[in-house]
Amino acid sequence: MRQSSIQRILDLIPDDATVLDIGGWGRPFPRADWVVDLMPYESRGVYGDETPDPERFTPATWIQRDICDREPFPFANKSIDFVTCSHTLEDIRDPIWVCQEMQRIAHAGYIETPSRLEEQTAGVQGPWVGWAHHRWLVDVRDDRLEFVFKHHVICGRETDHFPVGFLDGVAEDDRTLAFWWADSFECVERVFLDAEELDPYLEDFVAAEMGKRSIHRRTTTKRHSIRALLRPALGPFGSRRRALLDAVRRA
Repeated sequence: MRQSSIQRILDLIPDDATVLDIGGWGRPFPRADWVVDLMPYESRGVYGDETPDPERFTPATWIQRDICDREPFPFANKSIDFVTCSHTLEDIRDPIWVCQEMQRIAHAGYIETPSRLEEQTAGVQGPWVGWAHHRWLVDVRDDRLEFVFKHHVICGRETDHFPVGFLDGVAEDDRTLAFWWADSFECVERVFLDAEELDPYLEDFVAAEMGKRSIHRRTTTKRHSIRALLRPALGPFGSRRRALLDAVRRA
């Protein structure tokens, strides 16, 4: 998770807020009271922790399950104050379902995925494009999340991806997509039925970003301004929750 986003979440969430981390096994978010993941509690943290703080979740609040099994998560509607889902949706078979469940159980949340700048760059992980185990390219358009199947053609055609070393000139935060939401948000799978639709989607993005760098303009991914989230939360938590939701809506 972006360090700037971690700090904003910690500044934003009061101590008595209930926080859920979805898919946090590899790098858990210690502030979370609950974690839902396919992997067991005992094997958590193979990539470290998001912060050095003590873990608030426990073995009893670590729910091991397939988050895409189409069974509702074991939380009542709007029973979670804030949910984080960082570098998980691009991995799983049904991100739309998980997004729907997030909205059902939580008042607000934060989602982070690799941006297309990273996912369409050769040599990020191996002799292919992006990360080998990722299933989706993710966009934010008009405040909605769009998921596009990561077609294998992306590895074969030079017009569809950035060259090895491209990310050397990309700011660290631009390698990720950050999405803040309150109440609800739209999420869809964008389906391309033929090459005439898919090819421009891949090619035009690469050409546009390469063109920006050729004239030394800094590229940024779609991000939501959350300056309002840094304002101190005052009063009882009910009031703080309303302030949180209003701040995220305005972002």
